[in-house]
Order: sequence, then structure tokens, then C-alpha cells
Amino acid sequence: MFARKVAARLKPNSLREFTSLIEGEILPWLQKQKGFLDLITLAAPDGSEVATVSFWDHKENGEAYNSSGYPAVLTTLGKLLDGTPYVKTFYVVGSTLQRVAPSQPTKADDLVPETHAAQPGYSSYETRPCDL
Repeated sequence: MFARKVAARLKPNSLREFTSLIEGEILPWLQKQKGFLDLITLAAPDGSEVATVSFWDHKENGEAYNSSGYPAVLTTLGKLLDGTPYVKTFYVVGSTLQRVAPSQPTKADDLVPETHAAQPGYSSYETRPCDL
């Protein structure tokens, strides 16, 4: 399983509209995408920051969404965002939500650069779990 975490700052008083767009437009569209499994949406207590974690059956399907669908999502949410979202990807190596076999990244997957800009003070990069 593969996960994409997107974190962003919201413009003041935008959380309600952000949540409405996620639930009413973006999630129904995501559910039709190949390999999409689940979406978790998180918000800071003051509503100034949000994060979404989407789960995909395979890295390739998550990356296909990143190239083809994510730009449209940014356009839909753009008026609510205060800056460029921070994107990071992960292999799911354990979960209590559903029983999955841990992903086994290949050597070629080590430190693959992301394609989207990060918020100031953050780096956009992908890391792979190490063998413990």
C-alpha cells in the first residue's frame, strides 16, 4: 500500500468550505480512481492548517493520480489555500485500520524527489523505510 500526505495552510475561515469540497466533490471523484483505497482529512484545532492522507493500492496508481488528478484538485481548492501545499509520499509498512502486507521498496526507490514545491521551511522529498 502507498500513501500520499498533502499538508496546506488555509485562508482564514475556510475550513468549512474546504471540508465541503473534499466531501462533496473530491472524495467522490477519488473513489472512481484506479487503486484508490481511502482518504483521511485532518485539521488543526484553529482551522488554519489541514492535511489529507490518501491511500492507494500501489505506488503506480498513487503516482498516476499525482500527474493526472492532483492538478485539478489544486485548482478546485486553490481559492481556499494560503500558499503551495506540501506533498510527501510513503510506503505503508503497518496499519491497524486494515491488514496489509508491508510494502517492500526497491533500491531504485531511495530518495525520489517530489515534483511539487514545499512550504517555506519544508523539503519535498520521498523517503523509504529502512530494514530494522
